[in-house]
Amino acid sequence: MLELHQSIEPNNFPIGRESMPLIQHDLIRTNKQQKPKPTTGNNWRHLLTSFIGQDMAMDLGTANTLIYVRGEGVILNEPSVVAVNEDTGKPFAVGRAAKEIFGKTPRGVKCVRPLKDGVIADFKMTHVMIKDFITRASKTWQMRRPRLIVSVPSGITMVEKRAVIDAALSSGARHISLMEEPMAAAIGTGIPVHEASGYMIVDIGGGTTEVAVTTLGGTAYSESIRIAGDEMDEAIESFIRKAFNLQIGIFEAERIKVSIGSAMPMSEARELKIFGRDIATGTPREMIIDDALVRHALKEPVQSIVDAVILTLEKTTPELAEDIINNGVCLAGGGALLAGLPERLSLETGLQVMRASSPLTAIVRGAGHVLESFKEYQHVCIA
Repeated sequence: MLELHQSIEPNNFPIGRESMPLIQHDLIRTNKQQKPKPTTGNNWRHLLTSFIGQDMAMDLGTANTLIYVRGEGVILNEPSVVAVNEDTGKPFAVGRAAKEIFGKTPRGVKCVRPLKDGVIADFKMTHVMIKDFITRASKTWQMRRPRLIVSVPSGITMVEKRAVIDAALSSGARHISLMEEPMAAAIGTGIPVHEASGYMIVDIGGGTTEVAVTTLGGTAYSESIRIAGDEMDEAIESFIRKAFNLQIGIFEAERIKVSIGSAMPMSEARELKIFGRDIATGTPREMIIDDALVRHALKEPVQSIVDAVILTLEKTTPELAEDIINNGVCLAGGGALLAGLPERLSLETGLQVMRASSPLTAIVRGAGHVLESFKEYQHVCIA
């Protein structure tokens, strides 16, 4: 097993050949670094601000949507799923409650995932979902609607940008700013993006994998492919159907990936009992599979992610390549939690590959940091 993999903690991201201070963030401070308790005046100021309007940052993801509220941190993390009554058009359940009943709904109720490959696939359902999440995050009556920063894939088209803006505005936001997910992930992991040094960030979400090289507060080169966590789930579902004549649900495939999925052979073999419907007989059936089978099923999507990283490295200048050798590669996003992925990328590229300490929230924390210091970071917004 390679020894190159490590987790990035707030104070140990390698910066060149020497350790340099990082941009600290409220959500990643240790207990010893917590801010002092606010004074009475600050409490009144915070209360007044919450009534006037709560600005928010949103990671509108294919698999999960997260919301950061200014001054409070990440307060919402829900699956991007909506259950709606087909007769009335009213939402039946949104978020985690909708995911729990996915595939189990009665007639007249359907569950949908309104985002596909990182962009809006169902505008109406996305509007319903965003409105519900903003309402939950707001908590109090406000004099004005919130300002919102939304992270989007770097390869998004103008039409897809317009769809995100329209959905957010119609859901209750007064002003929308968009920023690319790789930049948000880089800021969220503590990378000093304003420095004249190259850093590679690999954000593996539910619908897209974003690979980018950042320097001087911008992106020198980026690569976006629509292969990520969802494609891994679909690959597992397809493999089990073809190999064992067993039809499983998409969230059962996700459970398999999370439980025993890996990109490299592990030190110990692992097994898992799975459940589905026998295609030949139509009856329910259960069976046991091991991690080697799941790894075989994930071969193609994992290789696509590796190829995207290699392609990005090929496009970088020699000067930036030197920086990346010194600084390493950072993995963020829920897909980065796949076991053995840092080791696999290290083996394929020869670089040090590190997983962020909290990859699931890296993007929304980065967008939240921009929200907190908007004057300093407003140039990173693309719309």
